[in-house]
Amino acid sequence: MKYSIIDLPKIVDPRGNLTVAEQIDNVPFEIKRVYWVYDVPAGESRGGHAHKRLKQLIVAVSGSFHVTLDNGHERATILLNHPWQGLLVDVNTWRTLDDFSSGAVCMVLASEHYDEDDYIYDYQDFLKYVGCSK
Repeated sequence: MKYSIIDLPKIVDPRGNLTVAEQIDNVPFEIKRVYWVYDVPAGESRGGHAHKRLKQLIVAVSGSFHVTLDNGHERATILLNHPWQGLLVDVNTWRTLDDFSSGAVCMVLASEHYDEDDYIYDYQDFLKYVGCSK
């Protein structure tokens, strides 16, 4: 399964730390869209889809949450809880975000602009798309 944790620069300062994400330098794609998810009610999940063309860098800028990735053959669950780390998610990967802590903020850097046709929302359709029969 293609994913990785990317350590972003953490500039330690007694006045407050700073982290920078720069396209191509430490984000391995051109950033075309940035969005964030917050105020997720207890017990709710986000995601529940895959992308055909879009890559993402998912960052827990505050609090924590789990990201479960599935490529149709294997599954991994990653805890994100450091604002200086991002989870790089490749194309053709089903993702679900859950277990949000109170006050958690999830920021996503995306390689593409929003395009409804890029999304696969049905898990069985996803398995067919990636050539996996379960």
